[in-house]
Amino acid sequence: MTKNPPETRSAIDRAYMLDILGRLLATPSPSGMTDQIVLTACQELEKLGIPYSLTRRGAIRADLEGARHSPDRAIVAHLDTLGAMVKQLKPNGRLEIVPIGHWSARFAEGARVTVYGDEGRHFRGTILPLKASGHTYNEGIDTQPVGWEHVELRLDERSHCIDDLVNLGVNIGDTISIDAQPEFCDNGFINSRHIDDKAGVAALLAVAKACRDNEARLPVDCHLLFTISEETGVGASHILHGDVAELVSIDNGTIAPGQNTCEYGVTISMQDSSGPFDWHLTRHLLGLARENRIEHSRDVFRYYRSDAAAAVEAGNDIRTALVCFALDASHGYERTHVDSLMALADLLYAYVTSEPLFRRDALRLGPVADFPTPPPPPERPSDDPAVADQAPPRQPGSEFLPKG
Repeated sequence: MTKNPPETRSAIDRAYMLDILGRLLATPSPSGMTDQIVLTACQELEKLGIPYSLTRRGAIRADLEGARHSPDRAIVAHLDTLGAMVKQLKPNGRLEIVPIGHWSARFAEGARVTVYGDEGRHFRGTILPLKASGHTYNEGIDTQPVGWEHVELRLDERSHCIDDLVNLGVNIGDTISIDAQPEFCDNGFINSRHIDDKAGVAALLAVAKACRDNEARLPVDCHLLFTISEETGVGASHILHGDVAELVSIDNGTIAPGQNTCEYGVTISMQDSSGPFDWHLTRHLLGLARENRIEHSRDVFRYYRSDAAAAVEAGNDIRTALVCFALDASHGYERTHVDSLMALADLLYAYVTSEPLFRRDALRLGPVADFPTPPPPPERPSDDPAVADQAPPRQPGSEFLPKG
């Protein structure tokens, strides 16, 4: 882990980032029900004067224009969150539910929720274990298994049988949002559900605002992508176009034993469950973190994947990287710190204002003469951990590539 005190004032508007994060957390957006948060993000882009367009389902591609249009780059964060869905109406007037996205029923127990029915109906309720009362089940409440088949949703309605639920207008397949319950502490800690990935969205919008406020010169076009189905595995597979050569994904870095995530800085992932990230792009980001004295670390994640994986699996020939804000208790009641979000945003701002890695990446196919040359292996392992972070020298690119 590299920790350096900041020497220059950040370009990022911290107050703005926290404000937009609060508004995002207040907007329910489980995968499959993201229209409202898409509109919230679009309204923010309009305030910033940043042009954007939408896919049919609502993924957003916003455009920061650079001095050159190719090979361009993209940064992606996802607007969708975890949630649940009604599986069955139960004879006791309660609801059997299944998760939207991958998360444990252990974290659902006790959650306050909203059920969204047809024709604008909505109902409040609580997810409870089947054995919810110690006065009734005694030690049985501590021995029942954990799983979605062992919880049920109790509506705050007069519902005691299936007919009551039908008369209310509750249906199988109704979407359930989980209350975020955010708390912003004076010492910088932020506790909430759904910080993944609304903190990433807030950081990306703060970077966009910094580019506008500072009239930043971008060497190449940068697309800001906001996806709507990352939690169900679709990610950035449907929002890219063929000219994007570099894709940086924003997601969470997990605070846990055996992990190396930087709790108060930005974490650059070397690999997730889909495999290693691009050697050159990853080390470019590490170099930018060092040059700008941004607190950072490296980490490897075994059990999750990001928007970038879906983009590559969809057949896009792009360099990918993953940068992370710190997150404790991911997919549960999560916690991060504003310093980590600031470090993430500072790194992204440095990235969008940096030169693209290789001019040859403007071409889908090119000769071996301008292919990046890897650094020679060291004669022996270095005693200096900073040496391992050195990015290979940037290649000039083929002479026949168009300039400008």
